[in-house]
Amino acid sequence: MSSAIDSPRVDTLLLTGAAGTVGRMLRGPLGSLCRRLILSDLKATAGPLAANEEDRPCDLTDRSAVQRLLEGVDAVVHLGAYSVEAPFEQLARANLDGVFHLYEAARLAGTRRVVFASSNHVTGCYPQGQWLEPTDPARPDGYYGVTKLFGEGMAQLYWYRYGVESVCLRIGTCTPEPPDRRALSTWISPRDLFSLVAASLKTPEVGCLITYAVSDNPARWWSDSGWAQLGYQPQDSAEPWRDQVGDRVFPEGSPMARLQGGSFLGMGPFGAPGALGSPGPIVPSDPPD
Repeated sequence: MSSAIDSPRVDTLLLTGAAGTVGRMLRGPLGSLCRRLILSDLKATAGPLAANEEDRPCDLTDRSAVQRLLEGVDAVVHLGAYSVEAPFEQLARANLDGVFHLYEAARLAGTRRVVFASSNHVTGCYPQGQWLEPTDPARPDGYYGVTKLFGEGMAQLYWYRYGVESVCLRIGTCTPEPPDRRALSTWISPRDLFSLVAASLKTPEVGCLITYAVSDNPARWWSDSGWAQLGYQPQDSAEPWRDQVGDRVFPEGSPMARLQGGSFLGMGPFGAPGALGSPGPIVPSDPPD
């Protein structure tokens, strides 16, 4: 098997979570980086396949199925997850078991590089405006953030013990344009996200690198540590939308307005199903981060 870091072009690349919002954004551009692009989600991918695309639905909670999925794969862009704050039980299977299954399958298959979609919600309980480095202690803003911190830990285990390299991207708000005032700090354009993912696949000898995924926003709260190593230079900025989103704010004094995690701090705590004040079932909707 060729290594993902032997040349700028990956032979076989796996994209998990291919049917999600970010997966759909990255699918087309990622096809230009590889000879063969495997698309995987719980269900078949919508629309016609490109000449170098292969659709392979897979449940990340099925360990044997994930091992079969990774056979012959050189590198993975791992977006597959339950992607919104929810009761822990709803998150655990895909975001904990699934991440373990993915990394263990990568070890067994000889896959050498994983680009792991972590999240800014790993540090979402820091105050808005506080500058953060990837090395600052984690402060998850909910169960979702905890599961992403677990994924970063799994990435470190599989690098230091088994030599599987990872770039863990703490992704900000990836939407076509910033949706609110918070996003003036957290926004990353689809173009910049693809640039960062591509750099994460191509850069040799990354080891296990954790970095924030954000555009060149003057109001950003997060360090560019790791960008130089990857050769990432963001091209976009949220600043042109400042006037447009200026009045879209969270309630004054609320955790959503005070802390970096934004809307995720308005979800939960979650009671037992059917309990008074407990929300109904939450369906993954792949919302802005």
